[in-house]
Amino acid sequence: MTLLLLVCLETHLHTPMYFFLGNLSFLDVFCLTITLHKILLSYMSGDKTVSFTNCMLQMYIFSSLTCNELWILTAMSYDRYVAICNPLHYHMIMNRRICVLLSSVCWALGFVEVIPHMVAISCFSCYKSNVINHYFCDILPIMELSCSDTTLLRLIIFIEGLFLVSFTPFLLTFISYVFIIVTILRIRSSSGRRKAFYTCSSHLTVVIILYVSLICQYLRPSSTDTLDSNKLFSLFNTAAVPVLNPFIYSLKNKDVKSAARMQLKRLTI
Repeated sequence: MTLLLLVCLETHLHTPMYFFLGNLSFLDVFCLTITLHKILLSYMSGDKTVSFTNCMLQMYIFSSLTCNELWILTAMSYDRYVAICNPLHYHMIMNRRICVLLSSVCWALGFVEVIPHMVAISCFSCYKSNVINHYFCDILPIMELSCSDTTLLRLIIFIEGLFLVSFTPFLLTFISYVFIIVTILRIRSSSGRRKAFYTCSSHLTVVIILYVSLICQYLRPSSTDTLDSNKLFSLFNTAAVPVLNPFIYSLKNKDVKSAARMQLKRLTI
């Protein structure tokens, strides 16, 4: 929330990179709200139940936010590509209209591409138990509980995961960084190469952490032991990653630290 407020309040942070960073910050806050609030309420009230409707809603929103984050990070990689590979035309290419358009497409894709999963899950007629081996409603634990045929859902997960949900954002991000690395290696001065790499190091760190956590969480064989260990990876993905993101971007970013100091001075005056 602090990072999101800084991006909104400080005019010198009204640039394409911080525009997408604001989107990422809002997404992280939303992701924490949709998952961890139920845990906190359960500990405070002792009630660990959740209605079927709320469970489906939580699963849909969380899955959509995960897809949104992948696409937002892809848009940020394109922004870094333009900034490093075509700096003279950066502000002309990454104008306000393009930034809003990219952001809108990312959010729309995230909420639309999860709909087939939810349609397939809604067709399940029975479940082995009403106890979920997880701390929130997620696709994999719900699928393991179903006594209905899950072939269609597994096929949807495979096809969308291969072509749209994860592979396409990863491929586009990878291609962007191939061009970025080639451009950086062509810079003659070592200080220039360090400065160019520094501008995209925070984003690259976040991308690596997110993809590694998602691979550990979802690309594992289905078993009871896997579901138990999967909760740890899921906790890292839903809680640790959103907490780490603002630190990664702010601690290595002079503009963010400068904006934070300015806002603190205004508050103390």
